[in-house]
Amino acid sequence: MKKPSAPKKITWIIGLISGVLGIIGHYARVDILTEHNYMLLLIGFIVLAVGTTFKGV
Repeated sequence: MKKPSAPKKITWIIGLISGVLGIIGHYARVDILTEHNYMLLLIGFIVLAVGTTFKGV
């Protein structure tokens, strides 16, 4: 099994923003965020997982 690598800064920022928007959508009533909160959390998790799995992403 490969060792995980640190994701690029932009990948980390995109994953973090997506996850934070998903959390905000869950706890606050913001129409577009509330409608897609689970998808935003999933996208954030996938971006961070891909960023640590593949080197240079």
